[in-house]
Amino acid sequence: MGDMANSSIEFHPKPQQQREMPHVGGFGCTLAELRNLMELRGAEALQKIQEAYGDVSGLCRRLKTSPTEGLADNTNDLEKRRQIYGQNFIPPKQPKTFLQLVWEALQDVTLIILEVAAIVSLGLSFYAPPGEESEACGNVSGGAEDEGEAEAGWIEGAAILLSVICVVLVTAFNDWSKEKQFRGLQSRIEQEQKFTVIRNGQLLQVPVAALVVGDIAQVKYGDLLPADGVLIQGNDLKIDESSLTGESDHVRKSADKDPMLLSGTHVMEGSGRMVVTAVGVNSQTGIIFTLLGAGGEEEEKKDKKAKKQDGAVAMEMQPLKSAEGGEMEEREKKKANVPKKEKSVLQGKLTKLAVQIGKAGLVMSAITVIILVLYFVIETFVVDGRVWLAECTPVYVQYFVKFFIIGVTVLVVAVPEGLPLAVTISLAYSVKKMMKDNNLVRHLDACETMGNATAICSDKTGTLTTNRMTVVQSYLGDTHYKEIPAPSALTPKILDLLVHAISINSAYTTKILPPEKEGALPRQVGNKTECALLGFVLDLKRDFQPVREQIPEDKLYKVYTFNSVRKSMSTVIRMPDGGFRLFSKGASEILLKKCTNILNSNGELRGFRPRDRDDMVKKIIEPMACDGLRTICIAYRDFSAIQEPDWDNENEVVGELTCIAVVGIEDPVRPEVPEAIRKCQRAGITVRMVTGDNINTARAIAAKCGIIHPGEDFLCLEGKEFNRRIRNEKGEIEQERLDKVWPKLRVLARSSPTDKHTLVKGIIDSTTGEQRQVVAVTGDGTNDGPALKKADVGFAMGIAGTDVAKEASDIILTDDNFTSIVKAVMWGRNVYDSISKFLQFQLTVNVVAVIVAFTGACITQDSPLKAVQMLWVNLIMDTFASLALATEPPTESLLLRKPYGRDKPLISRTMMKNILGHAVYQLTIIFTLLFVGELFFDIDSGRNAPLHSPPSEHYTIIFNTFVMMQLFNEINARKIHGERNVFDGIFSNPIFCTIVLGTFGIQIVIVQFGGKPFSCSPLSTEQWLWCLFVGVGELVWGQVIATIPTSQLKCLKEAGHGPGKDEMTDEELAEGEEEIDHAERELRRGQILWFRGLNRIQTQMEVVSTFKRSGSFQGAVRRRSSVLSQLHDVTNLSTPTHVTLSAAKPTSAAGNPGGESIP
Repeated sequence: MGDMANSSIEFHPKPQQQREMPHVGGFGCTLAELRNLMELRGAEALQKIQEAYGDVSGLCRRLKTSPTEGLADNTNDLEKRRQIYGQNFIPPKQPKTFLQLVWEALQDVTLIILEVAAIVSLGLSFYAPPGEESEACGNVSGGAEDEGEAEAGWIEGAAILLSVICVVLVTAFNDWSKEKQFRGLQSRIEQEQKFTVIRNGQLLQVPVAALVVGDIAQVKYGDLLPADGVLIQGNDLKIDESSLTGESDHVRKSADKDPMLLSGTHVMEGSGRMVVTAVGVNSQTGIIFTLLGAGGEEEEKKDKKAKKQDGAVAMEMQPLKSAEGGEMEEREKKKANVPKKEKSVLQGKLTKLAVQIGKAGLVMSAITVIILVLYFVIETFVVDGRVWLAECTPVYVQYFVKFFIIGVTVLVVAVPEGLPLAVTISLAYSVKKMMKDNNLVRHLDACETMGNATAICSDKTGTLTTNRMTVVQSYLGDTHYKEIPAPSALTPKILDLLVHAISINSAYTTKILPPEKEGALPRQVGNKTECALLGFVLDLKRDFQPVREQIPEDKLYKVYTFNSVRKSMSTVIRMPDGGFRLFSKGASEILLKKCTNILNSNGELRGFRPRDRDDMVKKIIEPMACDGLRTICIAYRDFSAIQEPDWDNENEVVGELTCIAVVGIEDPVRPEVPEAIRKCQRAGITVRMVTGDNINTARAIAAKCGIIHPGEDFLCLEGKEFNRRIRNEKGEIEQERLDKVWPKLRVLARSSPTDKHTLVKGIIDSTTGEQRQVVAVTGDGTNDGPALKKADVGFAMGIAGTDVAKEASDIILTDDNFTSIVKAVMWGRNVYDSISKFLQFQLTVNVVAVIVAFTGACITQDSPLKAVQMLWVNLIMDTFASLALATEPPTESLLLRKPYGRDKPLISRTMMKNILGHAVYQLTIIFTLLFVGELFFDIDSGRNAPLHSPPSEHYTIIFNTFVMMQLFNEINARKIHGERNVFDGIFSNPIFCTIVLGTFGIQIVIVQFGGKPFSCSPLSTEQWLWCLFVGVGELVWGQVIATIPTSQLKCLKEAGHGPGKDEMTDEELAEGEEEIDHAERELRRGQILWFRGLNRIQTQMEVVSTFKRSGSFQGAVRRRSSVLSQLHDVTNLSTPTHVTLSAAKPTSAAGNPGGESIP
């Protein structure tokens, strides 16, 4: 056969050969011809193929490939094809260069202010006032002024510039490594993407990038096509082309009507073989991407808008494969200005907090500058009565610049620019580590959302079970066998029919291969249910391969492939006598309804009436299901040769069947699942099972997993019953009805994909209960796409999952295992806690530094902490601390607490207590040192030093003590729930230890050798020991604070969730929608404020009236969103879909403090 097929390639008529020779590389088609061919659709395309090549096999001959054997797997040939027709790879858009990222980092407003200040300061320091009139300008430049000191005036400006450069480089490096990591992730997803091709007559899985023109590829249900091609043979093939055309209806493909298959489209039903005709940039998707890349930003924006409106979200196209996926996500990322791709719950809260803190800092710094300037002016011109002389101007200006720099420093310390950094580091670190736990995170924020998850809707097959199915019971020839029957016990006729029905009526790609290692289990390839049936054939000492060779796939007359509506699969073959035989297999309760006969023990037909069916269900099927088995019915039907039925009328064809057998397939529960589910339940997460299986099977498995416990009040529903309960008379879904069902629902059986989507949407939109639900969903099938997209976090199966499911998901479970979801929860909670730890530390430093700089400046006209020192403190507390605290590894104890809801504040009461408590300690120490330190240490006072005086020991001690206290407080910050032992598990985080010790080392260098640039003078050993002693005091003080019960401190406010009833809703919404940098936001605030004021009043009135009525607040929400849409006309941004949700919940929470459910 193979030789024939290959030889037929060589021997076509000579004249044609001559005609083809001009073509490149000896192939019969040029790249341009193929590209033009793929532009055509339907009848046009068929006509073109017939005119140019005769038929599809003609096309295959020109491409030197065989429709049955595929390409010869020889490297030179494949390489030649790649050179002529291109590779199946779409080059990603160039990443931003490091310099571009540096330039972006420089756009930060505070940094710009600092740069300006530093440059002015530098400029002035090089300008020496003419002559010796400095006397006339007062004692401004008096003091220990000597030549060397005057020369050193430039140092402060230079040092500020240097530290700005440091900050910029760190930020740019972070962005750069994040982008690099993202690309790495993308390429890993790409490498995992394989596609089935036929080479040398063998089925091979090759990476998508290795596909070449002329390859014969197998396409099947759930595939995302990686290249363009022409269909050679197809069974019931339906394609979703919405990603290219925007048409949501599935397009039927067949070799004789519409054979064109396009890359980036999804196979929704059926299977087939195609010859690849265009790859990479020449494929339809590739052409679109090239346009996108070339058309630049404008195109991209328009494109995005168009795509947004296209219901099917056209960008489902980015397969998880060739760099296209990376390319699009990359764009999305860049669009949103790096970290904010989609605002997650956490990012919303953080941006809000940062803006609030920033405002406070701005006010403080402005007041500081004003007070300093006034004090100086009054002192010099009023008290001393001097006149402003022209030649003194530079000296005075220098003073003003110094004040300005102090003000800016206060601002720099106040603005927590480390926040975005901490989030980024924490998420990036978690994502990297989650890889090891078999979680491939596609969207960064999914990782943090997972920590708040309150419900998980899981599939059964493959997630909770091993997905290694075996037939354990069967009902054949009127006998119920509890184990595999001996072949001799069965009538040859039944055995023969059974073997044929199973071997032919299953995907030919499904096989059972010998084990890889001695003693291992045979390998199951393809659909697992079919593998179980083929395994059953092998257990009956027969083989399926000879049957398939006798009737190859292209001899199958008609195939009705499996889909979620049919829940069955049927294949028609032509019999030698000209008649037809249909084999069917499917869910037993569905298929038995279509059976009118059954084979008895002698293999003869016997009538099968509805009464017999009920009997069978009771005696055979239910007992099997109660053992947790999936029941599959296998049946057949013969058609006579006289009249051929109408094959498109499926109900007619698949009816009046004869039942051959019912088998019970066991899919054992994964051994680690019950423990994982127990962990989830302990962590306050409800696990629900949503499956297409029979309700008894589902209930049995749920009990084995521990999803349901005997004696509990729970619901197990079938899809039909579920729909009956949640829909009103008109058949519309009502949220109120859903709210009665979902809290108790644990198992949803015989569910369709729509039921799954309805359930997920219902739980997410629900407003009963104390807090809004955050739902995670697992899915593997093409039909799970909508539910995965709707869920807060969608998990797709890496092994069993179809491309479509992976595309819609946020996280891919590379081992398909439920325990990996528990790991994801742990990491998610850890991210949340890491951010809180960082906040607790950062805010303590902020409060102290701002107050010290402010009061110091007001009382002594000079900040005790100099600009450069402040920047160093800023560096430790921002960059280093975010690294140290954001990389704490998660512990099992994280799973012992309930999830934080969507509206839990970032800074809890306990954290507030810690922040204020430590601030009190630090301020007391610093002010004591500032005002009486010189007496205590017996040194010169550093207060009221003139301009450019050398650094004093006094202020150096203050700076050093301040840093020591921060270092020890960083250890305190490791615990945020008021735990006593702050050293617990400290050595499991090497990064933390390195950073603390490293900072300490650098601090010693700065103090001893920093000199003028850092305004430090070296300290003696005794002074160092005192500084350390005060620092260690932080740890002792931390224990004192932990003793005070938080419950007594009613006065403490929580922060980080918006204080007012309505404020949260509002700001969070505006946040979620605006996705603008804080600085920009401040600038645009003016226009938004007016709407926001209106909005606020409206909301308050609505909340009040709503709760008076205590009716549903849908109306409020609706009016609300109209106001929001006005807000949007101002901000010119598209509204995300979740507006109404976020608007809905907090209002209810606010007006309903008791948490009782609203009628």
